[in-house]
Amino acid sequence: MSLILRIAIGLVIGAILGLVFPHASWIAEFGNLFVGALKAIAPILVFVLVAGALAQGSSKLDRRFGLVIWLYMLTTFLAAFVAVLTSFAFPVRVTLTDAADAAVIPQGLGEVFHTLLSNLVNNPFGSLIGGNYIGILFWACMFGLAMKRIASDSSKLFMANTADSISLIVRWIIDLAPFGIMGIVFTNVSENGLAIFTEYGKLLLLLVGTMLLMALVIDPFVAFLYLHRNPYPLVFKCLKESGVTAFFTRSSAANIPINMGLCERLGLDRDMYSVSIPLGATINMDGAAVTITVMSLAACNTLGIQVSFPAAVLLSVVSALGACGASGVAGGSLLLIPMACSLFGISNDIAMQVVGVGFIIGVVQDSVETALNSAGDVVFAATAEYHEWLKRGKRLPAFMYSKREREKLGIPDDSTVKSGE
Repeated sequence: MSLILRIAIGLVIGAILGLVFPHASWIAEFGNLFVGALKAIAPILVFVLVAGALAQGSSKLDRRFGLVIWLYMLTTFLAAFVAVLTSFAFPVRVTLTDAADAAVIPQGLGEVFHTLLSNLVNNPFGSLIGGNYIGILFWACMFGLAMKRIASDSSKLFMANTADSISLIVRWIIDLAPFGIMGIVFTNVSENGLAIFTEYGKLLLLLVGTMLLMALVIDPFVAFLYLHRNPYPLVFKCLKESGVTAFFTRSSAANIPINMGLCERLGLDRDMYSVSIPLGATINMDGAAVTITVMSLAACNTLGIQVSFPAAVLLSVVSALGACGASGVAGGSLLLIPMACSLFGISNDIAMQVVGVGFIIGVVQDSVETALNSAGDVVFAATAEYHEWLKRGKRLPAFMYSKREREKLGIPDDSTVKSGE
């Protein structure tokens, strides 16, 4: 039975148990164990994969890597800009709640980048323990490049074997995903009622609608511009195999192992995706850009502040840049809302009340945001590599062709292609 079908079964069972036995809290431990195991192994996996890929003499971070970074940054800005357009088309107001508590409230882009740079050179062991992926990526790159220059072939082989061993452990954990999803869904169904979503329904609908617009229209269009063919087989495959698990785990970091496995099944070059996927979990933040923009403009509408279109475009730039640094700020994208609100003179107290609203609807908002971010990581990693394959006259995996094209080219339906062979 496929993993997706087993996850679907776990989802249904979790929902039923949440309705029938809402006080059976021990069921939630399945979800806690699953997410905890993924979060624990993901930092180690990222470090050994990135370091191992850079240490191997065959690793090629060529123009494909530059294209991946460009696609991540471009779509994050487009997400913020699309959020401006949807907020202007469907303006919403919010009922402000009590201010949310936060230990770290960034006051501007300068503070965001200060946090980002501080995390970059943080203690490597502290980064691994704390899940600081900016620091993990930096030190993994330094270690891998150093290993490439001075290490012997046996040492490089040890690194490769270590990466394979950690990857195998991750596969064992992922095989238990149906039980983990069951526990996560049980927790959400038993603890979160639906009443609050009627009060903030319009805001939640705007957030989710904008994210779906990015996932189903804008991102596929960007992929189409580079692949010149129907991008939806790739998009739907990534949403099904990456977005679904990210929706329930609500953690881009926890979903890195899932994305690594998906990239392998897509036939991508391991030297590339072992670096680009962890990077995407850090800077490909379409969902965060949407959240910051929509919530900030909702605050402006609530207070009667008129926002001009040029000011909204500036907000898009700030939201996109801030979203890329969201992983380095405690609390994620919601705590960047005060920074964006400061562009319009909104006080920190009012802005933090908007953050409080964000935490209330975060059960759905954060889930959809993470699904969009995580699926996009793989979509654009694959787009960059498939673009290079097409330039070299190499064919793509079978699922990227229509049935008529497969018959014309003589490609079996179940065939796969690795690294553009």
